[in-house]
Formats: sequence, structure tokens, C-alpha cells
Amino acid sequence: MKRREFYIISGLVMFLCMGTIYSWGVFQKPLVEALKDAHGVSISSTMASMPYTVFLMFYAFSMPVAGLFIKKINPKILAIGGSLLISIAWILAGTADSIEFIIATYGVLGGIGVGIVYGIPMAIVTEWFPDKKGFAVGLTLLGFGLSPFITAPLATELIIMFGVFSAFKILGVTFAVILSLLSLTLKFPEKKEGHHYVGTGPSGEFTPVEMVKTPTFYALWTCYVIGTFSGLMIIGLSSSYAQEVVNLTPVKAAFFTSFFAIFNGIGRPIFGALTDKLGTKRTIAISYTLIITAGVLSLLFAGNIIVFAVAFAIMWLNLGGWLAIAPASTVNLFGKTHYTANYGILFTAYGIGALIQGFVGGYIRETFGSYAYIFYPVILVCALGLLLSSGFIKSKKKAADAA
Repeated sequence: MKRREFYIISGLVMFLCMGTIYSWGVFQKPLVEALKDAHGVSISSTMASMPYTVFLMFYAFSMPVAGLFIKKINPKILAIGGSLLISIAWILAGTADSIEFIIATYGVLGGIGVGIVYGIPMAIVTEWFPDKKGFAVGLTLLGFGLSPFITAPLATELIIMFGVFSAFKILGVTFAVILSLLSLTLKFPEKKEGHHYVGTGPSGEFTPVEMVKTPTFYALWTCYVIGTFSGLMIIGLSSSYAQEVVNLTPVKAAFFTSFFAIFNGIGRPIFGALTDKLGTKRTIAISYTLIITAGVLSLLFAGNIIVFAVAFAIMWLNLGGWLAIAPASTVNLFGKTHYTANYGILFTAYGIGALIQGFVGGYIRETFGSYAYIFYPVILVCALGLLLSSGFIKSKKKAADAA
């Protein structure tokens, strides 16, 4: 195996550990049961989803800060620090006696830890594969999307055998070992005089300040919010939707969560390659059209297990897709010179999408009494996203002219 291919493998395994956040649905119901008050009253649906929402928000908003230091600090040291913070967050969550403590540990500390580590394997792979950046980054991110395929059934078994709080501690210790060891392998390619990779040239290289002055950036940022809002809400509620609307048992719901994770994983290299080949605008149109189709099918055939499987597979595929579309588009539209800082700024869209979905999903359940209605806002925002992307996302040259 060539050295640069190794960075894809190590990054994939690191993302496999960090992507356990997408298995939150497996933890949510056991936690609600374990944290009932003395009168047996459960916490609300919105509060039960807050650790997931807060995690995603802090993960998204800490990433641009970490992005400023990726090339200034040894990536090994930065990654180890973030990895230990992830581990501490999980272990502390295992000592919780309230949902607020889980929000503060798993949500805040865990989110910051993943935000620190997340951009490092991506930046390194982008440097090693400037000729196939979208596909290579998507392949590395396969681990983040594929994570629930492994971690959802694993966490379910740990919860059954040891209880939900012990499961947090076991996973926390495991992550400390795996992530820290793999962090030691991370390294940027050496710059050799007279040698350069085939990729983005010096023209059209945007600094963060220049990037945020372009309409293209705001259009892409908004489209990213829409894509992550839609995908994260569906992913976070997949297990609950399966049990409530499709009437599946918790074990079968966990199986489907693992099954859907395959699509979340493969969505990244697929949409990364599509972005390389077709460009940002066309790839976004494909993504939104698929999401709208999945939403319409779910509303027309609510409760049908086949439609549920197809529609949710499409939704998971597209969330994975957006986590490849966005980084690949950052390089394609704004250049690679300032990629880590530029993508960190764009990634704040992920945090906003995460924050919105946390409130919208819980509000719909509490207002209408069922998760069956969650696809209405998804269809609406994706239709708006189609219009926005077709009108405002420009090529790198046109973005430079507009700036």
C-alpha cells in the first residue's frame, strides 16, 4: 500500500469512532428511562434530543477555530488532544444523574473534541490527493457515515449487558486508545522544490476574508444548512420513527439504523466523485431532488416498511453526500491554499442545521403527536434550496469576478 492510501485508511477508522454520534437514537430511550424523576415522569422529547443537538452544534463551531491551527501546530499533538477530550466526555457522561450533565459532557466537551479532530484527517488527505480530492475525502469520511453500522448494534449490546451508563464509559476508554494511536500516524506531505501535485492552480485562491465577500459562499452555506438540517433530523429520529410510525421493535429499529449507515457511508465517496465530475450546482440539484422524492414517498405511504427503508436510505445517503459536497466544493470554488480555514467557516452551516433540526423535530412530535409529519419542512426547504443553488452558486472564476 502506498503511503498516501494509508492516510485514507487511518482517517476512515478515526471517523468510524467519532461518527458514533449518529447512533444517538440507540442511547436516547434507555437514557430517558434511566433518568426518570422520582415520580416516574420522563424528560420531554426536545430535551432528550438535546445532547445530540448540542454535540453537533459545538462540533461544528469548534471546527473553524481548530482549522486555524491545523497547519500551525503538529497535527499529531492537536489530534491527540482532541481525542482525549472525546474520551473524557464519554466517560463523564457515564457518571451522569441528569440530562443537563449529559448535555454538558457528551454534548459540549464531546462536540468540541470531535470539532478539533475532524478537520485534521480531511486536511491531510486533501494535501495527499489534490488530483482526486472529492473522491479521496469522501472515501475517508466513509468512516463517519458508516459508523452506526458498527456502533449502533455494538452500543445496543453494551447497553443490554452493562447498562447505558457503563456503555458510555466502555466506549470512552476504547476511543481513547484507538484515536490516540491513529493520531500518531498523521502527517502532511513534504513540500519538495520543483514538485507539485496536479490540482488547483494559484489563480482564484480565496482567503477567508475574500471568500465571505462572495454571493457564492452564502448560497453554498445556506444550501449546506438545508442539507444538514434535513439529514441530521431524519438520522436522529430514525429509531424513534421506526418504532412509532412503522411499529418496529427496538431491536429491528437498531438493525435499520445499522443498515442505513451503509448509505450514509457510501454517500460520501459517491457525492464527492459527483462533485468532482459534475460540479457543485448539478450535484446539489441531484441531492435535493432525491431528498424531496424520499419525503413525498414517506408522506404518501407512512407506515409502509418498504417505503420506510427506501426513503430513509435516501436520506442517510444524502447527509453523507453533503459532508463530501461541501469540502470538495470549498476547494473547487475557493481554492486549496486556504482550504482548512475556508471549510471551517463553511462548516458553521452544519452547526446551524444541527441546532434547527433539534428544535424542529421535537416541536413537531410535541405539537402533532407523531414523527410522521417531519418530512413537510424537509420538502419545503429543499425546494427553496434548489432555487437558491441554481441562481447564486457560480464557478470559481465567476465567484472571483463577483468578489
